[in-house]
Amino acid sequence: MHVAKITSRQKGREYVSWLVRQSYRDQGKVKHRTLANLSALPEPAIDAVQRILKGEPIITGAPNWEIQRSLPHGHVQAALEMTRRLGLAQLIDSRSSRQRDLVLAMVLQRVLEPASKLATTRLWQQSTLATELSVQDADEDELYAAMDWLLKRQPRIEDRLARRHLSEGGLVLYDLSSSYMEGRHCSLARIGYSRDGKRGTLQIEYGMITDAEGRSVAIEVFEGNLSDPRTVASQVDKIRGRFKLSEVVLVSDRGMLTQARIEELSKQEGVAWISALRGPAIRELVESGSLQLSLFDERNLAEISAPEYPGERLVVCKNPLLAQERARKREDLLQATEAKLRPIQERVAQGKLVGAGQIGVAVGKVINQHKVGKHLEVVIAEGRLRIARQEQAIAEEAALDGIYVLRTSVSEDRLSSAGVVRSYKRLSKVERAFRSLKSIDHQIRPVHHYSDDRVRAHVFLCMLAYYLRWHLEQAWAPLLFKDEEPPLAEDPVVPAQRSAAAQNKASSQRLPDGTPVHSLRTLLRELATLTRNRVRALDADEAEFEMLSAPTPLQARALALIGS
Repeated sequence: MHVAKITSRQKGREYVSWLVRQSYRDQGKVKHRTLANLSALPEPAIDAVQRILKGEPIITGAPNWEIQRSLPHGHVQAALEMTRRLGLAQLIDSRSSRQRDLVLAMVLQRVLEPASKLATTRLWQQSTLATELSVQDADEDELYAAMDWLLKRQPRIEDRLARRHLSEGGLVLYDLSSSYMEGRHCSLARIGYSRDGKRGTLQIEYGMITDAEGRSVAIEVFEGNLSDPRTVASQVDKIRGRFKLSEVVLVSDRGMLTQARIEELSKQEGVAWISALRGPAIRELVESGSLQLSLFDERNLAEISAPEYPGERLVVCKNPLLAQERARKREDLLQATEAKLRPIQERVAQGKLVGAGQIGVAVGKVINQHKVGKHLEVVIAEGRLRIARQEQAIAEEAALDGIYVLRTSVSEDRLSSAGVVRSYKRLSKVERAFRSLKSIDHQIRPVHHYSDDRVRAHVFLCMLAYYLRWHLEQAWAPLLFKDEEPPLAEDPVVPAQRSAAAQNKASSQRLPDGTPVHSLRTLLRELATLTRNRVRALDADEAEFEMLSAPTPLQARALALIGS
């Protein structure tokens, strides 16, 4: 049964009738039977009958309402909808289980508000995430057990991601980063080159494989003092063995693909690569005559060959803006070094620092702190200290400012010179992933776990969170500072340009409709104000139900963009 509103016109006037009707089928046709006419009742009574027929509770006597609990829900709803679109739960494990739900909840929490495992269980009481996944009773010990369960499935999950996003003969990006540790119990923790700028601290290293668009596919944790090139072989074995790609183009930086690694890769059929030359190798090309600086008089990109690199294509680029930046930085570092040396000169002149040995020790402590000591001439004689710039050496280095050389084994019929440059520049997408992992987005650092396996599981959990975040950013690009359609520049050497729409968003900090532009973090916070409320009538104990607050236009649009 239902209440039907019937509108009719008679003699120019409109009449409205409210009828209680019952629908039924007669010989395949839907017909309606009128049971009662409610037109004479007041509107509240008609509304009450409608609600009763819909099965909604009716409270008489104008009850006093009480909101028993309000929990942030909109950001949870959005993240859960994206996980459904991605099939993230099935990606983690094809069978539903308590462990899968716990892992999924930890991944989502690291996107919404990253925290330690203990703090995560506390945060689950402050949103609807835990109740949505039925893990609100979990404690930190159960989360640690779920991490152990996840680690055993990491290879299978990475294989599924590779099947989704890597293709035969396509680009595979690989880069390495590091994060510092808390405590000294993890056997993976070593003192090595710190990309966090924390010298002398224990750290781990981790290498990430992504597709050409920067989607995270696989990650592996290494000891903190392992050199970058030594991680390459295991990644190639993973790509060709586990991922079953017979042909691939590996893109990695010059610190990773050294000459020794390239010689190893050249022995493997089907593995092509794109990398870059180091500064000393570029100077050798200039000195040997293979690279003529006059090439850049009228252009900024050229392809050359050199006997030192048989079977390789060398793509030489010059970026004027990069040249200006390197010149500025070199001058700043020289001035900073000279400023630190000036007090030493004054002490020598005043006779407070004597002896060539003592003077040399004092100078040695500071002269190469900024790695420009090679450009300074130091003369210690007869109690005097003279420091002068080596202008010739500085000029020779400045001549190469802004010049970089890419090297590749990919044939020209597969990839043009411009294509080689664009492919190498895609490494910035992996670097962006590392920045996101290390920042407030996912807080991969500092690592507090001391078990090797827990450290590996923690890093993998953060990678899965970045995978979810990547897709959220793509879906919400119209609301974020993110460029929706970055233009493809004809000149691949010049810095990437933002589209006019993205520039307008950045300059005005407003969307075309006048509303503020958001970062992903602030948009999630905005969505969190969409709450789920538990409501009860104080004078009607039976009437208790949950109700969502009405979404704002921004919240409605954000949810619509991900199909929620």
